[in-house]
Amino acid sequence: MNGSGEMTLAFELSALKTLSSPGTVFEDARRWTQYVGVISDQPTYVVTNFTRKNRIRQDFFSGPKGKAESLDSVKAQFDTDRHVFVGTTDEDRELAEAHDWEFLHVEDAAEAAEWALASEDADDERTVEEDVRDDWP
Repeated sequence: MNGSGEMTLAFELSALKTLSSPGTVFEDARRWTQYVGVISDQPTYVVTNFTRKNRIRQDFFSGPKGKAESLDSVKAQFDTDRHVFVGTTDEDRELAEAHDWEFLHVEDAAEAAEWALASEDADDERTVEEDVRDDWP
């Protein structure tokens, strides 16, 4: 077991991108969750590139599946008391509720867990990088 909690926590990729330090967020979440991963409609290589660049070790990711199918699959595979989906939009909320997941807006999650949002990080001078496929040998 990774963390001490009985929770599976899934981040929508766009929610992770709003956080100042997504890798640190994953490390922190591992202390109080059992499983943590990424759900996205983006191609697998986009998620893989983002997680590699941010040194994120995820327990699951959506792969080639859509978000709805991924939420169902993760819930079936990871049997915990709670399943929480962190997202950014009303569509994310509706999706979570339709698939029996709790929803938490990324800003609320950041405030509760004391995670910095990228816009709050005054020293953050990162440029937006175009997602390119770098998983080829």
